[in-house]
Amino acid sequence: MKKIDIKISKKPHFIGCWKLENAELCKDIINFFEKNKSKQTKGIFSGGYNPKEKKTTDITVTPKDLDKPEYVCLKNYIKELHQCYLEYQNEWPFLKSILKNIHIGSFNIQKYSSGDHFSTFHSERTSLSGLHRLFAWMTYLNEVEDGGHTNFEHYGVKIKPEIGKTLIWPAEWTHMHAGEMLKSGTKYIVTGWMHFPS
Repeated sequence: MKKIDIKISKKPHFIGCWKLENAELCKDIINFFEKNKSKQTKGIFSGGYNPKEKKTTDITVTPKDLDKPEYVCLKNYIKELHQCYLEYQNEWPFLKSILKNIHIGSFNIQKYSSGDHFSTFHSERTSLSGLHRLFAWMTYLNEVEDGGHTNFEHYGVKIKPEIGKTLIWPAEWTHMHAGEMLKSGTKYIVTGWMHFPS
């Protein structure tokens, strides 16, 4: 057997990136996080709790939470995220033919203190329980000076955290990524998945 390289002139990475112009909204989400200490938990992932692989502090938000008055900043954020998705859909029109609706389930606000990370390469759809996931999304909520980049290794893409910077990318193994250790300061993100309607 001999491998054949397919000659192509374009190599898209399918990682959409936008800057939310409402920096106050990002600050409001950080304030919400800090005011709700009782909702904060140690960050877990599909492998459970393992600070060698992921070390964060999280608040999980459910869709029903968005109807509560104290969650108004997150409800407004989801409206902004939806506008990003509509632009992403316009860039890849095939999505309109297969997805009349897309849902967002529970998602997380995450805080990284100095030394925290999600340094294990991972993707969002690695078992039957995640097959409904189509895209992952993330917004950086503050400026970060040292470390904390998101590394999409297959594409040689490293994303620097900047306030309001929002990403949408496919949930597949092709987009495995890792969050570098934060070397100083604090990093806040909000992150979750877009999935097929149930």
